[in-house]
Amino acid sequence: MNKKLTAALSGGAVLVLALSACSSGSSKDDKLDPWAKQVCDAVQPQVQKIAAANTAIQKETTDQSAPADVQKADSKGFQDISDAYKAMAAAIEKAGPPDVDSGKTKQENAVKELNALSASYADLGKQSDALNTKNQAKFADGLDGVAKQLEKLSKTGTDALKELEAGDVGKAMAKQVSCKSASASASPATNQG
Repeated sequence: MNKKLTAALSGGAVLVLALSACSSGSSKDDKLDPWAKQVCDAVQPQVQKIAAANTAIQKETTDQSAPADVQKADSKGFQDISDAYKAMAAAIEKAGPPDVDSGKTKQENAVKELNALSASYADLGKQSDALNTKNQAKFADGLDGVAKQLEKLSKTGTDALKELEAGDVGKAMAKQVSCKSASASASPATNQG
């Protein structure tokens, strides 16, 4: 139905990878390992939830899908993604600041960024809910608008997340099995439709 939406969803999966595709190596500070394990263990199910939501939306976004079915899939998918980002923010907040220079600031910025992503996806869900499913042309136009918003969102910076995961924090996270499996499950899907 809308190739732009599907392409934008594939780009959105890259946001998730910022949380889990850390550089490998060993951290100098073993105090970071428990922090990284707590964060990775909490984030991993959320990464899987986002990947599943993206897949569900892509599966329903085909030329053969009825507008009401696409709307339902989009609404649920965007809400699931919103909830997942909110849960990630809560997990990082609960873990406290990592024991590195400016750890508190890095943690606060990452939480703020994840909460902003959560709010943006919730807004996409509301936009999708408001689309006119009775008129195919109007629905397609509206879906195109949602796709453009999603494309912008997928290009938004994840600078605070990257900053949080820089250096020794990233090395500690890279050692965690749950961060490695989160990265694997978040690989962008191929475009369909």
